[in-house]
Amino acid sequence: MPYRLPLAAIDTAVFPAGYAAGRQRWQEQTTKLTCQTQRRSYRCNGAGPDGEELATDTVWIGSENASRALVLIGGTHGIEGFAGSAVQLDHLGMIAEGHIAIPDNTAVLMIHALTPWGYAWQRRCDADGVDLNRNAIDFSRPLPENKDYDLLKDAFYLENAAQRKIALAEFESRHGRVALEKAVSAGQYSDPSGPFYGGKAPAHGWQVTEELMRQYTLQERDLAVVDLHTGLGSYGYGEVICDHQPNSAGTRAARRLYGDSVALPLLGTSSSVPKTGLLDYAWHAIMNKRSCYITLEFGTFSTDQLFETLLRDHQLWAQPGNEPARLEHSKIMRRHFCPDDQAWQEMVLFRARQVIAQALYGVSS
Repeated sequence: MPYRLPLAAIDTAVFPAGYAAGRQRWQEQTTKLTCQTQRRSYRCNGAGPDGEELATDTVWIGSENASRALVLIGGTHGIEGFAGSAVQLDHLGMIAEGHIAIPDNTAVLMIHALTPWGYAWQRRCDADGVDLNRNAIDFSRPLPENKDYDLLKDAFYLENAAQRKIALAEFESRHGRVALEKAVSAGQYSDPSGPFYGGKAPAHGWQVTEELMRQYTLQERDLAVVDLHTGLGSYGYGEVICDHQPNSAGTRAARRLYGDSVALPLLGTSSSVPKTGLLDYAWHAIMNKRSCYITLEFGTFSTDQLFETLLRDHQLWAQPGNEPARLEHSKIMRRHFCPDDQAWQEMVLFRARQVIAQALYGVSS
């Protein structure tokens, strides 16, 4: 069936001031739903900057026997949870007010703050430095290698930003832009203090994901999974990134739902390059041929600025006694991943409504 775009007014006040405020408002919004719901929380080790409890919260909206489900994930990368909370709050409000009608035999599963520690501390990773979106690998096998990351590692820890940029530019001139982006961001398993570290065991978010798959027998349902991200791509645009194999049933399902806006890293049509250990792959493994997983990535600033911002963040956290500098840099992190710009926030909410409506009505048809 054609998707129906919700016509409720866009209000950027749904963007929270921080993790604790976002969580409280999210929990309050779920209690306003008059339809059938199931709520669960999954405690995360550690605490927030003010000692607050950290958890991933979930709500299942609709019949537990629905054969189809829209899954909406926020905060896979912690600090990107600001936009994830906003989009989910926007949709919870529209469901509660009747602007969104969930189709028959369909349910909605919202997952809030999949990496709550990173959200609370305004970092992309968890307390162990693990990037959840490089963590979905088989840890019983030898860890993947990223030899180009190892070549560049020393440059990442240079204090002088100009020297870092020169080292990266020299690598790019020798090997090309795609090779540089893969070296930095495709995933590495050798440097716990460095960026895009995949860890040595399943992280909190992956454990929660596997538990939700079991609890809701998601392998038995048609699924449209939308994972909300920010920080890569054109400013304010929400790119539909599909990491299914190009000729797979998953890619065909994505194109059925989202049309020609679907971008594939494996074909070089996306702002993202292919990566190791994506959470996508854990979902791919349980999906039937009518299901798909997409990343809805909202762009902010350049990829070079993204790398510089993240490298500085990891430098500061690798050195003890840098609390004032970390606090100051967290403002730069916040600006990169969730600009305090009404126009950007409006673009995010509108595009999210568009893509999520396509997912909801597409999976139900």
